[in-house]
Amino acid sequence: MSADYLARLERGAGPLASEQVVKALARALRLTVEERDHLFVLAGHRVPAPTETPDHVSPGIMRIIDRLVDTPAQVMGALGETLAQNPCAVALLGDETHYEGQDRSAIFRWFTDLESRKIYPGEHHHHHSRVLVSQLRSAAARQGKGSPAAGLVEHLHGVSPEFETVWDAAEIGVRFTEEKLILHPEVGEMSLFCQMVVDPDQMQTLLVFTATPGSESAEKLRLLTVVGVFEI
Repeated sequence: MSADYLARLERGAGPLASEQVVKALARALRLTVEERDHLFVLAGHRVPAPTETPDHVSPGIMRIIDRLVDTPAQVMGALGETLAQNPCAVALLGDETHYEGQDRSAIFRWFTDLESRKIYPGEHHHHHSRVLVSQLRSAAARQGKGSPAAGLVEHLHGVSPEFETVWDAAEIGVRFTEEKLILHPEVGEMSLFCQMVVDPDQMQTLLVFTATPGSESAEKLRLLTVVGVFEI
C-alpha cells in the first residue's frame, strides 16, 4: 500500500478502504484507539462500537512485540483470539491470526479440532482443557448474558461432550504451569517458560516464550528463526 494511497485516504479522495483494510492499517501504523476511530471516519465508516472483546492491540504492546525479534511473543484476547504474533511466535505455534468466526478462539478450536492439540503432550491435555474452561467461565461472568463469551459457552455445549463435562465441574482460577512442553514438528520437544503481561483495560494478554539459557530447548528456539513457519 503506497504512501500516495494513504494520503488520498486521509483526504477522503479516491476509492475508500474496507473496514478490514482500515483495521489492518490501524494495527500496522500502531494507532491508538482514538486514532483508529478517526481513520474509520476518514474512510467513510462508522466508528467501531465498544465491545467486550476489543481486538485493537495498543501501540505500547505492539512496540514490545517489535523489539522481541528472537523471542516468540503474541497477544491474546479474552476468548483466546490471537490478535498479533511476531515471526518467532508463528514459527513456534503456527499462524493463529488467520482464523475467522468462532475458530478465532483457541478455546473453541481446542474442543472442536483435535489437530490443534498436537503441539502439547497428550498427558497434559486434560489440564489444558480445565484451564481453558476456567478462563472462559471467568470471561462469561465478566461479560454477562448475550455476550460473545456467553455465546461461545452455549455453542461449545452443543458440540463438545468433553467441554460439557469440564464445564460441569464448575472450576474457577485454574492456571497453566509456567513451564510448557511444546512438541514442534521440526525441532522436536521443547521446555519453554511462558511469561504473561496483562492489559486489563483491553482485556488482552501478551505471552512471551523463553527457554533456560544454554539449554537444549534454548538452542531449538534459536533454530526456529531458521526453520520458519509451520502449519498446524
